Amino acid sequence: MKYLSLYIILGIMLIAGVLSFFFYKKSVREEREILANATYTIQNRWEFPQILGEVSGIAWVNDSILACIQDEKGIIYNYNLNTSEITHDVRFGTDADYEAIALNGKQAFVMRSDGLVFEIDDFTLDSIDVSPFDTPFDAQNNMESLAYNSKTNLLVTVPKDRGLKKDRFKGLYAISPETRTMGEKPLFMIDMKAKTLDSIKQKKLEDNFYPSDLAIHPKTGEYYLVDGRNLKLLIMTQSGKVKALHNLNRYHFEQPEGIAFSPEGRLFIANEAAGGVATLLEITLEE
Repeated sequence: MKYLSLYIILGIMLIAGVLSFFFYKKSVREEREILANATYTIQNRWEFPQILGEVSGIAWVNDSILACIQDEKGIIYNYNLNTSEITHDVRFGTDADYEAIALNGKQAFVMRSDGLVFEIDDFTLDSIDVSPFDTPFDAQNNMESLAYNSKTNLLVTVPKDRGLKKDRFKGLYAISPETRTMGEKPLFMIDMKAKTLDSIKQKKLEDNFYPSDLAIHPKTGEYYLVDGRNLKLLIMTQSGKVKALHNLNRYHFEQPEGIAFSPEGRLFIANEAAGGVATLLEITLEE
């Protein structure tokens, strides 16, 4: 009986080993296929510290620093790309669902998911002045995107879930930080029925594309919108025409939530931990 039990255990171990080897080979093969078909190349990869496990927005500060927020704390974190450490942090609000950050020099703007924007005069200081202002959006729109257009001096945002007027369209809207008002008409609309989005068509139109953040290319002025749910990167021209749609594979992008450019056009995408480790990827895209 003792030997029978031993044989059973050895048999189970052998089967487990064979299955593990099979799935390992399958995983390696799938990853090779993904890498072969990818329309992007990963140039650099960083692992965020645990405090940024829920990273929700990033913005370029200088050659070594990214300003980061996470969706549970009212804190701006300065992340050093050279040392992979947080070098400075400053609290601007109580704990809440903060989803996007945009910078104009030392001036910072942070958007809460219900559309409230927090204006911070100088986020590099330890003692800061914070002034919030409302937008026409609310929690049903679920706001997660914000970018600053240095050419127009306007903030640009887009709802993640519901559009302001119709579910078929999600508009990119411009907000004046000076007057704290938003234009009645959007810059342009993303058509949820667009053929470009055919590969991710859902039962509900508003589910076809979920912008989790946006950035403006510093040289072309094109809009880069990342979708953390469908794992897509949508590129649109200044006039609102779709230029490209890139697939972001889960091997590299567990849950993309933030996107930012350097002044030279280096592209960074931040991923929430989603059960693993939050990461920051610098990528280049195929033309």
